[in-house]
Amino acid sequence: MNIFVINSGSSSIKYQLFRMPEEKPVCSGLIERIGFENAMIRHKYFAENEEKTIERTLKLTDHEAGLLEVVKLLTDPEIGAIKNPSEIYAVGHRVVHGGESFAATTYITNKVKAEIKKLFPLAPLHNPANYIGIEIAEQIFTQAKQIAVFDTAFHQTLPEKAYRYAIPKSYYYDLGIRAYGFHGTSHKFISEQAIRYLKTPDTKIITIHLGNGCSMTAVKNGISIDTSMGFGPLGGLVMGTRSGDIDPSIIFHFINQLGYDPEQVNSLLNKESGMLGMTGFSDMRDVEKSIKEGNKDAKLASELYAYRIQKYIGAFSAILNGLDAIVFTAGVGENDSGIRKRICDNLEFLGIFLNEEKNNLRSNTLREINSEKSKVKILVIPTNEELEIARQCFKILEE
Repeated sequence: MNIFVINSGSSSIKYQLFRMPEEKPVCSGLIERIGFENAMIRHKYFAENEEKTIERTLKLTDHEAGLLEVVKLLTDPEIGAIKNPSEIYAVGHRVVHGGESFAATTYITNKVKAEIKKLFPLAPLHNPANYIGIEIAEQIFTQAKQIAVFDTAFHQTLPEKAYRYAIPKSYYYDLGIRAYGFHGTSHKFISEQAIRYLKTPDTKIITIHLGNGCSMTAVKNGISIDTSMGFGPLGGLVMGTRSGDIDPSIIFHFINQLGYDPEQVNSLLNKESGMLGMTGFSDMRDVEKSIKEGNKDAKLASELYAYRIQKYIGAFSAILNGLDAIVFTAGVGENDSGIRKRICDNLEFLGIFLNEEKNNLRSNTLREINSEKSKVKILVIPTNEELEIARQCFKILEE
């Protein structure tokens, strides 16, 4: 069974084709700068048991042009994985925000699409792009079942005391203002990997997703019970360009004292803050390089970044009433040994002890980096959101 996974962004499309149930990745790719003259497509495929890459720069006016280009690569006589689009049995779509309407993976119908559109105001940068991907895929893969996998679904198990805000209750009941959480597909994938590794479903785990966007989740017995992101993806940890948690009175100060309008504040906190605002760099690799060159601002930013994560580890350990493992994932979490060390330092009270030699080793597989005396397992698990989407699609197809 061929399941094609699409993650459609505002100017990008990430995709991967899987053969299920073998979970065999057949090909994958990324299209960037859609709508610009110099759009880039990077397509990876397997030939003679080797992974090969094609890169092309071309003009792509919209997402439809981008997906049609992908179909050409999928069906290419020499490197293609399929002969025609009808060989795709199902298309799995990443949809960022499912609100309270969607607590599980679901087949896409006109009613489901209408609900996704209703949620545009809750995720204005993501849901419209996800919706475009669905509309175009329906036109191209006409015989395939279209399936939506929601980033927020994993967090629909949060108890009310965790997701409600202390504001008049009408704002929740009438407008849906509550914590939803994000990166749920990633947190679900790595928590399940960790549970299998620990060989018991009775577990208390903190998953730490550190990429350009960052979030943490408290997972008890496989269930999300709290998470660092809230109503939108701005809250919680310090991120590449996002501020993370901030005193709301600062926003009023920007508006009332400095004359900012709401859009300026929104842009400042989402696009100009975080590591970028503190150091001039949004990429942690550039920040680490700057630290080695003696940049004090970069050093402070990295310490603040780790400090915020430590605070959430403490808070989540409390609500879990114990801790069996912490799990690092995503680009920074998987690859930055320095950040992992800063986070794990001075957490001995919780029984967290890092093995620096193991921490400095590089691998693209699940690995344990704690010392023998550590009561808490410290795991690094590569995330694979596309595979998780394919798995959820396959599961619903089997039901």
